[in-house]
Amino acid sequence: MKILLTADGRSPITRGWIKTLRDAGLEVALVSTFPCPPVDGVVEQMVIPAAFSGMAGSQAGDRSAANKKTRRTVSRFRDLFMLGRYWLGPLTLKKSRDAFRKQLDNVQPDIVHALRVPFEGMLARVTPAGIPFVVSIWGNDLTLHAHGSPLMARETRLTLNRADGLLADAHRDLRLAREWGLRPESPVLCVPGGGGIDLQAIHAATNTGQPMPVEIPSDVPVVINPRGFRPGSVRNDTFFKAIPIVLNKKPDTVFLCAGMAGQPEALQWLSRLGIEQSVRLLPFMPQEDLWRLFKRAAVTVSISQHDGTPNSLLEAMALGCFPVVGYIESTREWITDGDNGRLVHPADVEGAASAILDGLENTSLHDQADIKNNAIIHERADRQKLLPEISRFYASLIK
Repeated sequence: MKILLTADGRSPITRGWIKTLRDAGLEVALVSTFPCPPVDGVVEQMVIPAAFSGMAGSQAGDRSAANKKTRRTVSRFRDLFMLGRYWLGPLTLKKSRDAFRKQLDNVQPDIVHALRVPFEGMLARVTPAGIPFVVSIWGNDLTLHAHGSPLMARETRLTLNRADGLLADAHRDLRLAREWGLRPESPVLCVPGGGGIDLQAIHAATNTGQPMPVEIPSDVPVVINPRGFRPGSVRNDTFFKAIPIVLNKKPDTVFLCAGMAGQPEALQWLSRLGIEQSVRLLPFMPQEDLWRLFKRAAVTVSISQHDGTPNSLLEAMALGCFPVVGYIESTREWITDGDNGRLVHPADVEGAASAILDGLENTSLHDQADIKNNAIIHERADRQKLLPEISRFYASLIK
């Protein structure tokens, strides 16, 4: 069986899903909507930009001056760029869809699978009726992006109505998808975004004895924010404002911020709050390096107001990192406040600081969370356990 994925080829979730499909014995082709380096495990790979995605450049592998300049510009005007994609992006899809139809003729897939609604699902919804079309929902697709403009709402409804099957990483989104037009007869499956967590790879990467990707004194507490900047989703303003409060009680704490190196917004927060000495702004990095940082860190922080189930949350839980996340429906499917982590209202700076300090100072809570989270990940997120369910899901669409 050949699956044509329409996805962001730069994303670790995309690469995780490709590995999941390969492990299930499926053949995978990839249409990436963003420029990206070659992806291991695919038989064919092509780039079809959608809704100005070509302006984003590559998160890895392209270090050209032109790419860096483009990314700096997009970073500086991130909110304005997102607003432009909401209002103008759907209007640009005709050319992208024409290119996608040609690739369908070349690839001849058994199933087309778009790994999120905007804009990959919106692009691929023109898949002919004779080919099953599957959509995955990412955390913000229905709670944030679908409300971005009337055109975004319309395209979201048309995409879900076309879908022959749907995958989501939160039960909330399975419910919302029906409200947004998913047909009653279309099968659904709830699995983590990358098709599950590759526990074997995680433990192999973190037990090699390799040095940390960043120098950290061995005797200091570490807090990591792995999410980078996600406009409208992750409340990094709450995170940064909480840092001085934490430092007031634990002044030796080191804060690691992945995907924020050179970001103007991050640099402004550090300067405004005077916390430059305690915060390390890190570049985008390989998953193996991020896993090693999770194992070293005591607390992981992702204070979202719109989200699904972040893979980084599940990976951190698997490595014993105490989770501090936003108090929203999707994260409550995994975290019980004060039991296996802390839930924080997205704008509550004092609450965020208190939750981080809990993870740093409350040893019994930290140890309890470690035990419970390890069991949760093995039971609900282990990729090897989920493979049969995913295979059956695809097979049901072919039948």
